[in-house]
Amino acid sequence: MPVRQQTASPAPPGPALAKAAPAEAAGRLTVRPAAGRTRRGPRLPRAVRRATGPVGLVLAWYLAATTGLLPSSVLASPVDVVQQAVELTRTGELPDAVAASARRAATGFVIGATVALTLSLTAGLFRLGEDVIDSSMGMFRAIPWVGLIPLFIVWFGIDETPKTALVALGVTYPLYFNIYGGIRSADSQLIEAARMLGLGRIGMIRYVILPSALPGALVGLRYALSTAWLALVFAEQINANAGIGYLMSNAQQYFRTDVIVLCLAVYALLGLLCDFVVRVLSRRLLAWRASFDGDGA
Repeated sequence: MPVRQQTASPAPPGPALAKAAPAEAAGRLTVRPAAGRTRRGPRLPRAVRRATGPVGLVLAWYLAATTGLLPSSVLASPVDVVQQAVELTRTGELPDAVAASARRAATGFVIGATVALTLSLTAGLFRLGEDVIDSSMGMFRAIPWVGLIPLFIVWFGIDETPKTALVALGVTYPLYFNIYGGIRSADSQLIEAARMLGLGRIGMIRYVILPSALPGALVGLRYALSTAWLALVFAEQINANAGIGYLMSNAQQYFRTDVIVLCLAVYALLGLLCDFVVRVLSRRLLAWRASFDGDGA
């Protein structure tokens, strides 16, 4: 019978060959950029990009005013507004008005924030508090707080009290609902873990519930500060003898659109400053919280 010649199977590669194979493969591998990606060029700072919108609006306003597309009887040009700001600052009228309005806004905000914090903690931490408070707050929120001005005048007269009360009312609702929602959206798994670790109710509120409610509270703070200045616009129309609204009321009688626009710009700048403070505060207080910070450039 013919004898079959058996061929020996190749021996498994040794450690040296096993190490060399990936090295050769890596040498032959060409890394290509992912499809659709291009090399990024130099990027503008975020502060510059955020300013492009307002600067573009002011530039369009200036061009419309200088070309006659926007008559001065309809809306004054930015140059006239700046000149009026310099003049009122020189005479001291604008700083005094800003100080009076800031004092009203601060007083109303402190009162409204205290009421909102008390009600939201009571409704958020206790079921009985929720049953008594939350439905009433939902009902009162449907009432336009600007429509309460005549009633406030009947109750408090025409001095500083109705102005402060209107600001406080405008602040209360956004703070209450955001803090209450933040408390009730606390992660149930974290609460269960805290119970397993032996935390009491006070410790659970301090270390679990309140930190969970902090992001919502800061969002409510941003809304409340902007609402405070919005409420002040209406409040200072109630027989005011000082403040930004008082300047606007006088300018309305004489059709001074430059002064009216200046007062609106001051309101906007004050609101922007408050919003910036809250954003900085949020970065510091929420440094422990990993969150989405936008994608791309």
